[in-house]
Amino acid sequence: WFLPSHPRDAHPTANPNSLDRLYPAVGSSKPPRKRTTSQCKSEPPLLRTSKRTIYTAGRPPWYNEHGTQSKEAFVIGLGGGSASGKTTVATMIIEALDVPWVVLLSMDSFYKVLTKQQQEQAASNDFNFDHPDAFDFDLIIATLKKLKQGKSVKIPIYDFTTHSRKKEWKTLYGANVIIFEGIMAFADKELLKLLDLKIFVDTDSDIRLVRRLRRDISERGRDIEGVIKQYNKFVKPAFEQYIEPTMRLADIVVPRGSGNTVAIDLIVQHVHSQLEESPPDPVFAFRAALASAHQYHPLPQTLSVLKSTPQVRGMHTIIRNKETSRDEFIFYSKRLMRLLIEHALSFLPFQSCTVQTPQGQDYEGRTYSGKQITGVSILRAGETMEPALRAVCKDVRIGTILIQTNCNTGEPELHYLRLPKDISEDHVILMDCTVSTGAAAMMAVRVLLDHDVPEDKIFLLSLLMAEMGVHSVAYAFPRVKIITTAVDKKVNDLFRIIPGIGNFGDRYFGTDAPPDWSDDEDALST
Repeated sequence: WFLPSHPRDAHPTANPNSLDRLYPAVGSSKPPRKRTTSQCKSEPPLLRTSKRTIYTAGRPPWYNEHGTQSKEAFVIGLGGGSASGKTTVATMIIEALDVPWVVLLSMDSFYKVLTKQQQEQAASNDFNFDHPDAFDFDLIIATLKKLKQGKSVKIPIYDFTTHSRKKEWKTLYGANVIIFEGIMAFADKELLKLLDLKIFVDTDSDIRLVRRLRRDISERGRDIEGVIKQYNKFVKPAFEQYIEPTMRLADIVVPRGSGNTVAIDLIVQHVHSQLEESPPDPVFAFRAALASAHQYHPLPQTLSVLKSTPQVRGMHTIIRNKETSRDEFIFYSKRLMRLLIEHALSFLPFQSCTVQTPQGQDYEGRTYSGKQITGVSILRAGETMEPALRAVCKDVRIGTILIQTNCNTGEPELHYLRLPKDISEDHVILMDCTVSTGAAAMMAVRVLLDHDVPEDKIFLLSLLMAEMGVHSVAYAFPRVKIITTAVDKKVNDLFRIIPGIGNFGDRYFGTDAPPDWSDDEDALST
């Protein structure tokens, strides 16, 4: 049955002083706050369950017109003894919730790096992995804080066979709901503050021992004697001293673990009530907010428009003409892209550099002073700018972000992203061919910021922008450099640029899209 938690006496062998150090007294937590959520989905795939795989299917803006986060993720903590079925319960909750953007984070990933002596103890089953000191709580707390804010995090991958962290780390980004599970999920004061709902999975000790034997022997290559030795020496005493007493801190206790389907159904109902949204926003709500926020302002100083020479004006005349053939449209678009990117590179940081010419003379020149340049295209139209970038930047790295408009809400949705490693150290050239309201451009910039790219290292490049889009991006992100070949003044009721260029992606790729859909910067914009 599903039981609300209540204070219980600690086990007789528990040390009250050590427990007080680890977690606060019952009733000291802050009162619950009203929470909302957006209907977004996880990166494909973040989690495979027995019934389905959770894919990206549209994460609407998780920030406001100021570019700042508007909603935090809802964090569920799942505690309980070793092999109590925490992961299974988490998976069942996710399946039943059907909340599209979910992160499942295991405490097992955060074991501390062992010293040589500790490695030897672990090899002989003499190291206590069921003690709070075995976990890197500082890294856990920092990781959960960033995830709760919708930011990108790197998660260590732990090898239970060698008792060590692997060299590679995995990356997680953004969520509606974060489920954090582990034996010590409630064993730290700061960690408890990050949990919006605390669930303790209470499973009989004999069942947990049988599961642990099966798992450690079949999956981790241990022998039965070593598993039993470790269980009696460390696992069972640690449960009695550190884990079982934290049951009193839980909001919900689930006896029998994953077998208690009634409890899981009630948990899902409770989480749904916490995540319940306010009445649906009107169509184009986010773009409408952008449209009304920055009217009649002068164009920002962060904007740079390619000089309108007769050559540039002539190419615009060709590509804007609805009678222009696809071959000519592609040819002159590519020429403009090349000029745009060459112009953008002049804003990169350079430093003095002296080289010697073949004649043996010194030449005082300039060299790029940053670490690396990365291009990020907003699919699909932004992808057309990649060849021009590669042509002028040797060995440039390329990332992609897919943003499309939800036909029902009219809002941009993040569907997919692939960014190079360590992008936070690079100057990033963000590419899209048209920017009208700036909604999708803002989403792409927000993604880069969440991956720790400094705002002043982001360059937004577009062949054509509307004044509204320029204002939206500049207002939210005043240190982002905005570079384009032309700025049109008007946007119509459907947020299409006027006079505009049409649907750039369809004209470039020779495809026809329904009138209410586009894969350009922010779909219904061009």
